[in-house]
Amino acid sequence: MGEGRPGVAATLRALNGALGRPAALWVKESGARNLRHRDFLAPRAALSAAFPGGQVPPEAVSAVPSLQGPAVLPLRVCRQTPAGLAVQVRRPEAFQRLLGPLPGPAPLAAGARTGCVVLHCPALRGPAALRPRHLRSVLLADHLAQLLRAQGVGVRLVPALTEEGNWDVLRQLRICWPSGSCGSSLTDAVSVLKAVLGRCPCAAACEQGPGTAGGVIFKVHLKSFVKQQGLVGYDPNLDVLLVTEGILWSLAELQEAVLQCPVSGPPALPASRFPNSSCCTIIHVVNCEEEFQQQQLDVLWRILDPGAHTALQKHLVCGPVKVTNPSSPIGADQYFQLRKRQMYEASVIKYGELVQDEAWTEVIDTLTVAAIRFEMLSTAHRSQITLDLENNSISTKGTKSGAFVMYNCARLATLFDTFQRAVERGTYPPLPPVSELNFSCLREEGEWLLLFNYLLPFPEVLQQAAQLPPPSKGIRITANTETVCKFLIQLSMDFSSYYNRVHILGEPFPHLFDQMFARLQLLGAVRDVFHNALATLHLPPLSQI
Repeated sequence: MGEGRPGVAATLRALNGALGRPAALWVKESGARNLRHRDFLAPRAALSAAFPGGQVPPEAVSAVPSLQGPAVLPLRVCRQTPAGLAVQVRRPEAFQRLLGPLPGPAPLAAGARTGCVVLHCPALRGPAALRPRHLRSVLLADHLAQLLRAQGVGVRLVPALTEEGNWDVLRQLRICWPSGSCGSSLTDAVSVLKAVLGRCPCAAACEQGPGTAGGVIFKVHLKSFVKQQGLVGYDPNLDVLLVTEGILWSLAELQEAVLQCPVSGPPALPASRFPNSSCCTIIHVVNCEEEFQQQQLDVLWRILDPGAHTALQKHLVCGPVKVTNPSSPIGADQYFQLRKRQMYEASVIKYGELVQDEAWTEVIDTLTVAAIRFEMLSTAHRSQITLDLENNSISTKGTKSGAFVMYNCARLATLFDTFQRAVERGTYPPLPPVSELNFSCLREEGEWLLLFNYLLPFPEVLQQAAQLPPPSKGIRITANTETVCKFLIQLSMDFSSYYNRVHILGEPFPHLFDQMFARLQLLGAVRDVFHNALATLHLPPLSQI
């Protein structure tokens, strides 16, 4: 049997292939109750639709346990049950194969993923103060950039932060966004755009005079262009756009980001008016209140540069952020400081005077960032978020908060620190190599739950979270940006349940070491999953709480 890291998708493909039907018949179980009896199921209803009378040929059933492949889980038995065709995994062997290498995304083969994505966040343009609704789109773009990079995709972030703005809140939230100043290349690009507008049949120059709106240099008729090109998904109210110098600077910066994308082999789309432009996807990450203005910018760019990249513009729209009963409009910096104060107060209630220690300053900061990121990102980006700022809605106890995730990550750090200190004192021997561990000792149902629901699918979870929909005629897209937060919340809940129930570091008796070492290897892999997932949120693991 070819060895390798097993995966959910590969195992499901092998199971479907064994039954000789093109339809996807099998599902992976995830609930603790069902996992006591089976790991994969072909439901009775699916079998009835695929086979006469729902009867699978006996030879197909008997062939399932012998399925092999480098990414296929080792299967033990396949049998008919009232629920359908049930399969169980050879669990000790699955533990052995999954706990050998680190449970992270598989290394990318050379050339496996090529491409570039420009993530444009209009909320960061200009010196205006950020609001929580702006913060949602910025955090989403920051997280999506990390997910795409982890899959080998090049990412450019636009716009560059300018000196005029106060970006302290971005630094406090550990948002990694480029900064810079307007260079000569942008000045030249703006001049080119002006020249193109001057020759454009749907644009009219505006003479500056007493009756002219400040800064307007052109009027562009967008509606006729949208109709002529057959563009789909745009607001029907798009009509005349008053073009200012600032709008052209925004387009010039987007154009420069596209030029810097290391992509080759563009598809057969109209040639660009700008030489050396590569083909990449441009995603405008906007809140719903900015969507109309960004559609105007989108269409204007298509008019000025009908190249391959402008045809690949997509809009990822965030739903509204509702703040309950604010006494006055609240800025992003005020929101951060409020959540930080609430996190401090909640920590004092739970940990008492320990929180006064200087070492806790960094802990409180990290917990605050985690709380805000999970508050903003654990909901599907299309849905509304409601921020309750009046009551202390931040808690160190809630099981669906960023603080709860960080708390469980810190519990793992404490466990391994305690074990290491015990090894140094001679209480326990060091953890043996994984090849010497006896994984048949792992019989507690929580151990299989952690491996089967989290370690096994983790690389595929990251791939799903970074997956962008295929090209389509519409301009709106959706992304699974809530996936990682939800995964971490559920992992924290199941890990906490297991950790509260099972004593990991037992008495130092040699006959107990096999089980203890196997459990430590499992939890070391769980710790790595925590760290790798938190890295996509720019959250460092905590060593204490």
